[in-house]
Parts: sequence; C-alpha cells; structure tokens
Amino acid sequence: MFLIWKGGFQLGEILKRMFRNSNEEPQTNPLSVLRQAIHGVTPGIAVKARRVGGSTHQVPIEIGSTQGKALAIRWLLAASRKRPGRNMAFKLSSELVDAAKGSGDAIRKREETHRMAEANRAFAHFR
Repeated sequence: MFLIWKGGFQLGEILKRMFRNSNEEPQTNPLSVLRQAIHGVTPGIAVKARRVGGSTHQVPIEIGSTQGKALAIRWLLAASRKRPGRNMAFKLSSELVDAAKGSGDAIRKREETHRMAEANRAFAHFR
C-alpha cells in the first residue's frame, strides 16, 4: 500500500473527493467499489524477461497477492491519469467504477498481461 501512502495531504483530498463522487451514484458503497476494482484488476500471472542462451524470452511467472495488488493499484492510477476529465478525483472514481464493472484501461492491461503469459507458456520451464 506504499503506492497510496506517498502523496500526503493532497492524496488524502483526492481520495476524499473520489469517495464523494462515487457516493453520488445510487446504491453504491465506495469502499466495496474500490475492493471490487482492485480485485478485478489484480493479475495472477505476469511475464518476466529472462536471458537464456543469447536470446531474451518472456517467461510467465506466478505473482503473489501483495505484488498483484500493487500492480493493480499502479495500473488503476496510470489508467486514471490518462483519462480526460476535470480533476484527478473525478478521473479516478470513473476508472474505479469502470474497473468494478469489468471494463476500462486497467482491466484491458490485466487481460493483455494474461494474454502475453499464455502466448509464452512454452517458456515456463525457464523459471
């Protein structure tokens, strides 16, 4: 959770406004939306570059829950920064709602990572 701690007061204000924006939609609990978004974006497997015999292979590796959640938070923040919008709180709340529903750039990034791991399954024995 170090990714969220860094930023201090300004980050606290962004999160407070984001929860307020999420709360405007009827029958949504902002914390459950946040949990669903992080859970939906968290990857179970990733690829890592390994140099074997003069060539570099993308080797699929299984990642733990802590590292997966850190990646998910990083992807959510990056996707929300890319979004067009008024301010970071609005962009982040929009991305979280989209991720909780199963769409958005962060979900696309997770699917792309899983596709890469599946495509390079033949190199799994290089772990």
